[in-house]
Amino acid sequence: MSKLAFIFPGQGAQKAGMGKDFYENSEAARSFFDQAQKILDFDLKEMCFGEHEELNLTEYTQPCMVSVCLAIVQELKKRGINPDITAGLSLGEYAAVAAAGGMNELDAIKLVRRRGILMQSTVPTGEGAMAAVLGLDAKKIEEILESFENVWIANYNCPGQIVITGLTNEVQQASLALKEAGAKRVVELKVSGPFHSLLLKPAGEALLKEMESMSFSPLQVPYVANATAEIVTDSKKISTFFAKGIYSSVRWQQSIETMLENGVDTFVEIGPGKTLAGFMRKIAPKATVYNVSSFEDAIALEKCLSKA
Repeated sequence: MSKLAFIFPGQGAQKAGMGKDFYENSEAARSFFDQAQKILDFDLKEMCFGEHEELNLTEYTQPCMVSVCLAIVQELKKRGINPDITAGLSLGEYAAVAAAGGMNELDAIKLVRRRGILMQSTVPTGEGAMAAVLGLDAKKIEEILESFENVWIANYNCPGQIVITGLTNEVQQASLALKEAGAKRVVELKVSGPFHSLLLKPAGEALLKEMESMSFSPLQVPYVANATAEIVTDSKKISTFFAKGIYSSVRWQQSIETMLENGVDTFVEIGPGKTLAGFMRKIAPKATVYNVSSFEDAIALEKCLSKA
């Protein structure tokens, strides 16, 4: 039986103007943006819809991205488009849990606002770095990184693309070693910290403490956890996975493979850009993938799914 997944991108997909046409054309999305605006301590709509360098700062990127993704979800659900399962890459996991019914959507936005601040402040800017390793087998990368105390794999994105993370000088040394081992390219990423490294474990522990006072709802549909690529049906596990996700590898390729093994054949990438669709071409080229980043995309998706 055919199954549909909602998948959500992470940090890096943000862009100026994201969500604006949904705000202008969708009553459901507009209402959601207005609600989200009230709970944040900065001008969400101005940050998303205008041109602001601050949009690329982790503490702002995170609530902006999750707000846009969940505003789009409001319009899709209004059109009767609902997922059988959800997943999100890194930050996208919060939108995935909210879309799966595991937590109040506004609580998700407040939580990622706090998450962004914790992640930004745990490691001083400049002390951490990340780099994308292209064209080298994951096992080979794992073997080489065993020689480095403060470098880890941040993301298993897709075959041929792995991201490493850690202390800046060691990431640079590891990058040279990986090139010598046969990597086609190693590209330093423009990020403000060593995300998904053990250096951020204090941020994960602090976030777990923050979540003690939060309530999670029974999941209406399952979601796939980044840290383990397992299908989660018990909402009591959500806070642990959120905390662990800050300092653990994002097992995105494995998450997609888990969904494929469980009958998912149609994926809807929700949010700006087409990053996840690009990964999908390498993980499962035969899978059906739609992208919804504009209001017109939502209309087109409804038409496509009605014909399927």
